Amino acid sequence: MNTISLTNGVEIPILGFGTFQITDPTEAENSVISAIQAGYRHIDTAQSYMNEEAVGRGIKNSGVPRKEIFVTTKIWVENTTYNGVLTSFEDSLNRLNMDYVDLLLLHQPYNDTFGAWRAMEKLLEQGKVRAIGVSNFSADQIINLSTFNEVSPHVNQIEINPFHQQSEYINLLKDESIVPEVWAPFAEG
Repeated sequence: MNTISLTNGVEIPILGFGTFQITDPTEAENSVISAIQAGYRHIDTAQSYMNEEAVGRGIKNSGVPRKEIFVTTKIWVENTTYNGVLTSFEDSLNRLNMDYVDLLLLHQPYNDTFGAWRAMEKLLEQGKVRAIGVSNFSADQIINLSTFNEVSPHVNQIEINPFHQQSEYINLLKDESIVPEVWAPFAEG
């Protein structure tokens, strides 16, 4: 699978399998197993999806070593504070049954994003995450985060599809060395 190099050297597979709206635990686990067996090496989940435990089981039961799978999870709004990130991330690790995740994102630009970001920088420094980023942040929000913190976001996961292309925003992200990661590339529904 082809990859893209983030500014810190971490390689992220260009194609990922998202688990949004797969809430049935058996279906989530089996979907992840099938995706990995089909060749996916990037699995995306989130605290708000309420399927991290099943996703973790799917990865474990896929027959592919954990180190070969790139795992993304996201911090939900109610946990977007310094202490909220530290506590809820440990809960996510426990649900996923993992020692680390490859990419940790702030799911939405609400609550104490600066405090949350400092906690994510700490997790990055501790090796509990390999890369950090955001999801659904606007240009001004991501520039503020980049300007006033030690580590700039490695990724901004945003909606991009034929009906919502955001070409200018993608160019801005690239100028800032932030990788745009797409959700809903074929739209939804």
